[in-house]
Amino acid sequence: MIETVTIVGVGLIGGSFALALREAGFTGRILGVSSARTLLAAKERSVIDEGVSLEDGVRRGDLIYLAQPISQILEVIPQIGGWLGPEAVVTDAGSTKVQIVHAAAEHLPEGAFLGGHPMAGKESRGVEAAEAGLFRNRTYLLTPGEGEERGNLVEFRVLISRFGCRLLEITAAEHDRIIAYYSHVPQIASTALAVTVAGSDSTRSAAGPGLMDMTRIAMSSYTVWKDIIATNELQIGAALDDYIIVLQRVRAALGTAEVEEFFESGSRFAKGLRSDF
Repeated sequence: MIETVTIVGVGLIGGSFALALREAGFTGRILGVSSARTLLAAKERSVIDEGVSLEDGVRRGDLIYLAQPISQILEVIPQIGGWLGPEAVVTDAGSTKVQIVHAAAEHLPEGAFLGGHPMAGKESRGVEAAEAGLFRNRTYLLTPGEGEERGNLVEFRVLISRFGCRLLEITAAEHDRIIAYYSHVPQIASTALAVTVAGSDSTRSAAGPGLMDMTRIAMSSYTVWKDIIATNELQIGAALDDYIIVLQRVRAALGTAEVEEFFESGSRFAKGLRSDF
């Protein structure tokens, strides 16, 4: 039974997870592991009940939610296996999954870990930006391991289903391949577009809403994306190769009727994508 949740990394995602838990009816205790400044802000916003050390939080927690950058998640997993209670479970919110799932399989008890990735976020960071509805109407990806899961992971699934999100279970490898197309390349494309336009020596006052929309995620911090790129480089590279091929085809087709086909194909996908949400 999940009575105490420990959130390691009380930032945008971790803080939003805590607020979503409360909104979903969780009445247990929520502990936070983070910097002193972040814990103070989290307590002032009633995001957490108490700030604790990593060891204390893991020993007391029935559910450990790792919401740090990927490199820190990979550092924490080997430390915490011996501190887990007999029914305690661990999940994470990392944006890549293969390396994290492998680390959990090596260092955590069998059945105690479930990989996770909520497809939600903002350009702004920190617990100050956290909100209970961040996961609503978003997909929450889960990457189960092998073997029978501990009972608290079943309860964890029930809890996040109350967030108003859509649960989708896939393998860690499939996650990293798909998300390279659906998240990682869009970020790189937005960043590259912003760099391209910035170097065009054009007046910014001429910008329209299309450029604003296309460069919105270019405002994202590299400190977040550094770990994502480092842990999914091959899949991102393959997806980028596909994107570059299409761009080259569009470039070659300029001034021909084939351009219309690109517009129609792109429009069908974009409309279908929006109809799913």
